[in-house]
Amino acid sequence: MAADENPDSTQTAPTPEEVGASYDRFGDLYGLILGDSAIHIGMWSSPGERAPASTLTDLANLAMDRQTDFYIDALGPGPGDHVLDIGCGTGGPAVRLARASGARVTGVTVSASQVGLCTARAEEAGLADRVGFRLGNAMDLGEDHADASYDAAWGIDSFPHMSDRLAALRHAWRVLKPGGRLLFTEFTRRGEPSAEHLAVYRSVWTSPPPQDTATLLGWTAEAGFELIRLENHTSNVAISGELMHFLYHDNHARIAERYGEEATAEMDAAMLALRAFIGRHLGYHVFLVAKPR
Repeated sequence: MAADENPDSTQTAPTPEEVGASYDRFGDLYGLILGDSAIHIGMWSSPGERAPASTLTDLANLAMDRQTDFYIDALGPGPGDHVLDIGCGTGGPAVRLARASGARVTGVTVSASQVGLCTARAEEAGLADRVGFRLGNAMDLGEDHADASYDAAWGIDSFPHMSDRLAALRHAWRVLKPGGRLLFTEFTRRGEPSAEHLAVYRSVWTSPPPQDTATLLGWTAEAGFELIRLENHTSNVAISGELMHFLYHDNHARIAERYGEEATAEMDAAMLALRAFIGRHLGYHVFLVAKPR
């Protein structure tokens, strides 16, 4: 509706000449803030997908759900399979996998609080009979995870935390049945990050320095796995790094209230350095391997 058709409006509609002049002047700016493949709003949220996304947090949740679905398809569990979720986080992917595939899932995490959150999530989803969680160390799974007891396993962003990836891979190999698949993600090193960047990565992500892809491939082979697929998803970690930066600043007041001014000031500097480290030196790869039959 034109402005002069609305009796409540005190503004006039722009003329075609004004529209053209605006694009002539600010076209480069639109390319910088919207993208340069076109000049329109992208489809960040598909119709009927989850709840409509209207905030950066909504978009982050959509991205993680899409990622989980991609991994479910790649791993390929079926009804009745038993899947080990190594480093299960807050339980969302385990519940999503069980619902989509009909498989049983056992999640392990080193965080006691996460076990409670995961259990509540499975109960809320009505899947507590097929999805359970335990406190455990993936680098030493122990006797409660028997040899050849799982049909498949995955570790989404959990292997980068581990000080001994080879031990974790060997335990995964031990508990998988012959022919069982393991999907895991790894933050990989690009270039030569500074000691300062690596210290910030360790502090914020609670992880040892990222390894190069060749080293990680060597460990999977040494653990006894055969490589099925290796994909470079570095673009996703780059976008996530930018999203973390903006969400951190959007929630800065809440963060300061929760952690205090002094701790928040330290985090301010760390998040700035982490953003630079992710953009310049952090890669992201998805490994799909199998235990030989």
